[in-house]
Amino acid sequence: MSFRTQPLPPARLNRCQLFGPGSRDGLFEKMARSDADVINIDLEDSVAPDDKEKARRMTIEAIGDVDWGDKTLSVRINGLDTPFWYRDVVDLLEHADERLDQIMIPKAGNAADIYAVDALVTAIEKARGRGKKIGFEAIIETSAGICHVEEIAAASPRLQAISLGAADFAASMGMATTGIGGTQENYYMVREGQKYWPDPWHWAQTAIVAACRTHGVLPVDGPFGDFKDDEGFRAQARRSATLGMVGKWAIHPSQIALANEVFSPSPDAVTEAREILSAMEEAKRAGAGATVYKGRLVDIASIKQAEVIVRQAELIDDK
Repeated sequence: MSFRTQPLPPARLNRCQLFGPGSRDGLFEKMARSDADVINIDLEDSVAPDDKEKARRMTIEAIGDVDWGDKTLSVRINGLDTPFWYRDVVDLLEHADERLDQIMIPKAGNAADIYAVDALVTAIEKARGRGKKIGFEAIIETSAGICHVEEIAAASPRLQAISLGAADFAASMGMATTGIGGTQENYYMVREGQKYWPDPWHWAQTAIVAACRTHGVLPVDGPFGDFKDDEGFRAQARRSATLGMVGKWAIHPSQIALANEVFSPSPDAVTEAREILSAMEEAKRAGAGATVYKGRLVDIASIKQAEVIVRQAELIDDK
């Protein structure tokens, strides 16, 4: 193993990120009372150009006026290729309450994009004397973004999480699909006359997870468009969790419970993880580096896997 240790990501729950447009202030209280771990107020795709200023103003008011509890509160700004993003950042940092935790940067294409926002945020924080440093989230939703995902993950100590934005990513890649996440009808293989549908997002998710884990950032799966398809959402969320992602977006309140279910370890998994840690402690006392648990070998790697599960369970218990 490299002598450079792999940094731990932020110790917070990120099972579900609930999105809502900044132009609909009637939703803010409902979002705050939801079971989502992260709230993302959107100033970008879900807000029409003529409503950008109003959405920004209402979002700034809500940050200080609404009781967001212990949720991570984030605002998605407009893309750096628009005339809106700089005013989003300036107004949020100069006028919003310090309850704001993060800014989400859409369509991140390289480290310079993160640097640009970081430079502006840092200058405003210093000028205004803000005591709380704003964190960043980034979305990989272009071909440039996936090509440069590792440099994006390493671009700023402010970076907390990276998500995959499937819809814009598919458009940027020229993919022949209009679906947002999930399996795609024409992406299949045939064996002995039977069709099998592989996961077209697998490689991009794996690249994001690897970059995030290398640099201590939380990898998060993005949206699943058909909010009436619970089993489709569950299937994609389970694949994402298996690959190492910590959570998923909810574009509808009905998806919150599904995300929390998938990204919360089951009681049986927590019990087993604790038993593995206990068995390894006994092995250490006996001078052994490995032991047998329920007929299978467990060692130092098993400890690391078990610690992830136990740590997640403890965060949920403390919520």
